[in-house]
Amino acid sequence: MTILATIIVLGVLIFVHELGHFAAAKAVGVEVQRFSIGLGPKVLGFEHGETEYVLSAIPLGGYVKMGGMDDEMMEAIEGGAPDEPREPSDRDFDAKPIWARTLVISAGVIMNMLFAFATYAFVAAYWGQPHLDTTRVGTVETEWLPAGAESLADLPVGSDLVRIGDASIEDWGDVQEALYRSSPGPMEVETEGPSTLRTIRIPADEEDRLRLAQSVRSWVDPGVGAVNPGSPAEEAGLEAGDEVVAVDSVPVVNWWDFVDHIESRPGERVAITIRRDGRELIRAVNVQAQTEQRLDGTSATVGKVGIYQPTGEITYESIPITEAAVYGWRETVAVTGLIVGFLGDLVTGNVSPRSMGSIVTIGEASGQAAEAGLDQFLRFMALFSINLAVLNLLPIPVLDGGHLLFLGIEAVRGRALSVEQRLRWSNVGFLIVVGIMLWALSNDFLRLFGL
Repeated sequence: MTILATIIVLGVLIFVHELGHFAAAKAVGVEVQRFSIGLGPKVLGFEHGETEYVLSAIPLGGYVKMGGMDDEMMEAIEGGAPDEPREPSDRDFDAKPIWARTLVISAGVIMNMLFAFATYAFVAAYWGQPHLDTTRVGTVETEWLPAGAESLADLPVGSDLVRIGDASIEDWGDVQEALYRSSPGPMEVETEGPSTLRTIRIPADEEDRLRLAQSVRSWVDPGVGAVNPGSPAEEAGLEAGDEVVAVDSVPVVNWWDFVDHIESRPGERVAITIRRDGRELIRAVNVQAQTEQRLDGTSATVGKVGIYQPTGEITYESIPITEAAVYGWRETVAVTGLIVGFLGDLVTGNVSPRSMGSIVTIGEASGQAAEAGLDQFLRFMALFSINLAVLNLLPIPVLDGGHLLFLGIEAVRGRALSVEQRLRWSNVGFLIVVGIMLWALSNDFLRLFGL
């Protein structure tokens, strides 16, 4: 399952990316000599028109070879020798205006983003919009509450929301819908177990309503949904599926209680009591200090151990295609923000470089997503497609971002860098990419051996 899932994920997303370059090149009249899925020596292939379609030996990338695109480094990576000297043509890549070349280079990233959007929207349209199958209050983020909603801070943790205004609550999607979609004005919020009644005022501003909907968090059992590779939690031996019982012998009520314990202990060593296979174990974890931005623009140092919350039971709500499209757009934007934020934390040191993974990590995640069901597998493919798009935009020569950087320099200075300059920088970029790949691969091997 893991091998098959990995092949499908890599094969489909590489094809989508390269199809973007191919279609854009054809659209602006660039000669496309080869369309390859994979790198290195050709395994299978056929010719149609001016283009050779190839399946190559190394399934870790792909390329579209265009006429007149002077890129000796990529030719070496592709496993092909430079062509015989050829007469310049108006269909050469380098003969096209900057806007056309920018479109061709950007098209792979654009296709990956469009694939993610379409996949998220399709999953929402076919299966429905996912919601947590609970009505139980986990916590209230008081600093997020807009004016008029302060009384929600007193909602009893563990109580069940049964009514918000005129809307009966059956799952957490109903909670968010009622708080975000309701008309501005006063509204009652009712709970059971214990029974309480709060009156709030729904704000008119859409951003305030969104903050209101996000301020009330659902109950999540204290446990380990997943462990970030290379994190303090992994180094301490915590595993997905563990139930968190206590932190330094203080019982943990729910996930948010556990988060509060950890975030208040940056740089400290804590003892986390877990329950695994019916046995209680204690794991000593070094809490990592990270800087977070608050809503008021200030920053604070909080503790992190690299654990993701358990998912919980999911229910699906059927929605029309228009709402599915909106959902797909929001998910794409949100995931892009998370990935860009992770890269920023990696650069600033807020996330350990040990968090990086290679094909081994991709394979494990692909297999786990496939086992969770087709809807979760498609969502993982969408997430990974965005990840490929963001990484390809890094301004490293040999990546799309590096080519765009060259085009930006050409636009500013009025002439392109020479072939020798581009080759020199491409050599540097190639070494950087190989170094990153080797580092990620070494992280995976260290994890396999428990180091």
